[in-house]
Amino acid sequence: MPYLKEPDYRHGSPTQTGVLLINLGTPDEPTAPALRRYLKEFLSDPRVVEIPRPVWWLILNGIILNLRPKKSAAKYAAIWTRDGSPLKVHTEKQAKLLKGWLGQKIGQNIPVEYAMRYGSPSIAQGLDKLKAAGCDRILLLPMYPQYAASTTATANDAAFAHLQKTRNAPAIRTIRHYHDDPGYIKSLAANVRDFWQKNDRPDILVMSFHGLPRYTLEKGDPYHCECQKTGRLLAEALGLNDSQYRITFQSRFGKAEWLQPYTDKSLEELARQGTKSVQVICPGFTADCLETLEEIAMECKESFLLAGGKTFQYIPALNESPIWVEALGNITLANLGGWLNEVQDTDSARLSLEDSARRALRMGAKK
Repeated sequence: MPYLKEPDYRHGSPTQTGVLLINLGTPDEPTAPALRRYLKEFLSDPRVVEIPRPVWWLILNGIILNLRPKKSAAKYAAIWTRDGSPLKVHTEKQAKLLKGWLGQKIGQNIPVEYAMRYGSPSIAQGLDKLKAAGCDRILLLPMYPQYAASTTATANDAAFAHLQKTRNAPAIRTIRHYHDDPGYIKSLAANVRDFWQKNDRPDILVMSFHGLPRYTLEKGDPYHCECQKTGRLLAEALGLNDSQYRITFQSRFGKAEWLQPYTDKSLEELARQGTKSVQVICPGFTADCLETLEEIAMECKESFLLAGGKTFQYIPALNESPIWVEALGNITLANLGGWLNEVQDTDSARLSLEDSARRALRMGAKK
C-alpha cells in the first residue's frame, strides 16, 4: 500500500499540537441522493449495525437505501438552515470558539479543526489539515459525552485507519468520555436554568439520550450507565427529586429491543397520566441536529400534545454557550498535559531552532 504524500517539512520547526473535534455526521444537502450516500456510509459501519455482514448487506441495499433516503431528506429539509446542516454549522463554530479560547487561555496558537465521522469534512481531511499545519501531536476529541462503541470507538477507528496510510504519523491521544466532567454538568445545568428564567418550569424535565440496541448493554457497552450518571448529576445540580425528571432514550430503529424507557412512549404516558407541561433536554448532544430539532422538538412534541399534554418545550443543546466553550476548553487542556510547549519566543529557543536547521542543511537537507 503506497503512503500518502507528506506535507513539506522544515527543519528546525517547533513541535506543534493540534486538536480535532469529531461529530457524528450529516448529509451534504437535504435531498434523497445525498441522504442515500450518507446513510450508506453510516449504516455500513459494523460498529453501528452488528448484524452479520451478508444479511445486513441485503437488507441495507435491497430495502433501506431504496425507501429511507426520501423520508429522511424530508426530515432534514424541515430543520435545514441557510448556512447548511445545523450539526455542521454548530460544530464548526465550536471549533473556532475553542481555538480562540485556548489562544487566550494559554497564549499559544493551537490549531483546531473539526470533522464528521460520516460525511464531510471527513476525519481524514481533518487529520491532513492538522498535519499540513505542522502538528506532530494531535488530540482526538469526539463530541460524545458518553462513550459508546458506535460513536467514540468508530471515530477512533476512522482516525487510525487513515494513519495507516501515513508515513510520518503524528502522536495521537483520544478522549474516551466526559459524561461526569464537572464543567460539562455545570454547562448543562446553566443551560436549563437560563431556559427556566425565560420560561416557566415544567411539571417534568425529560432527559432524552440517543438510544442503542439493548444487546450493546448486555455485551458490555458502558453507554447506558454513563447516560444514567449524567442524568443523575444534572438532576442533583438542578435540585430535582426523583419525581421531577425522567431519563429516556430516543431514535430507535428496527424491531429489536432498544434501551428503555423510550422517549416518545414516555411522553405519551406522562400526558395520559395528567402531566400538563414537560420540557425535554438532550444532554448527549452537544450541538443541535436532526435528532433534537426534528425528532424531539417536532415529532415528540406532537405525540405529547396529541396524548393530552398542554405545554411541550425543547431546551436547545449547548451549541456555542460560553460556559460550554469554557468547559470544552478545560476538557481539552486536561488531556494535553505534557504536550503544550513553553512559549517559543525566547532568544535561547529561537537560537536552538536555528542551530537545528543549520545542522540539517550541512547534512544535506533541503531548505
